[in-house]
Amino acid sequence: MVTVGRIVRPHGLKGDVVVESATDFAETRFRKGARVRTSGGRELTITASRPHGDRWVVRFTGLESIEAAEGLRNTELQIEPEALGALPAGQYYLHDLVGCTVETVDGQVVGPVAIVYTGAAQAVLGIDAPAGEVLVPMAGDICREVDVAARRIVIAPPEGLLDVNRPTREGDHAHD
Repeated sequence: MVTVGRIVRPHGLKGDVVVESATDFAETRFRKGARVRTSGGRELTITASRPHGDRWVVRFTGLESIEAAEGLRNTELQIEPEALGALPAGQYYLHDLVGCTVETVDGQVVGPVAIVYTGAAQAVLGIDAPAGEVLVPMAGDICREVDVAARRIVIAPPEGLLDVNRPTREGDHAHD
């Protein structure tokens, strides 16, 4: 399943919810008649939706009270991977990056992408490096090549980025 949003909280008294979108295609994913599943497996049909700032207000069939809406707080909304449309060449879905091997432009393997964090100004790769998680922003000047088919991402990290979680020797002290 692919996450397309997360229910943040109820909106009003009639069962509407505020959804934080996790898709570039919110108009399609949250349109009237669209179906989504909760992270718990419950299927929901959207009966109405509208943009609300950088989020969406959504109403589902059978969800008619604030109490019912409250029960879905922090629930992820998901769709089947087959429901995703094809993308133009050179574009990819963020979930496709999970499992890609990240290496530097000089060939040093950093590790596989374990998770892609969203919600900030840009996506951030969470890489499972030997010394712990390394976070790499998906900025064009850092991520030089993304080849989903080859499961490879090439980065040019700024100095110190890969050292953030490197263990220090006993007795080393951080400097302010």
